[in-house]
Amino acid sequence: MIAAAIVLLGLAGVCFVIRTIRGPSLADRVAALDGLVVTIVAVVLLNAVRTDTKWFFDVALVVAFIGFLGTTASARFIERRGG
Repeated sequence: MIAAAIVLLGLAGVCFVIRTIRGPSLADRVAALDGLVVTIVAVVLLNAVRTDTKWFFDVALVVAFIGFLGTTASARFIERRGG
């Protein structure tokens, strides 16, 4: 069951990568990149459950925090740039 969820999240990650590359606007790319970070965090957490290892939770927390900071900085850049 967890393996199927990881495969589906991988498919979602591919879709986010395609949207990040194709755009069309900078805001779309930032939103897709944020979705990719959330997908990566979900895969790391599922891997933590699958392997019963606790340190993956720390990794997921750090990745989520870095993703949040990146999205916040990107949103501020887009706002100052004017769209």
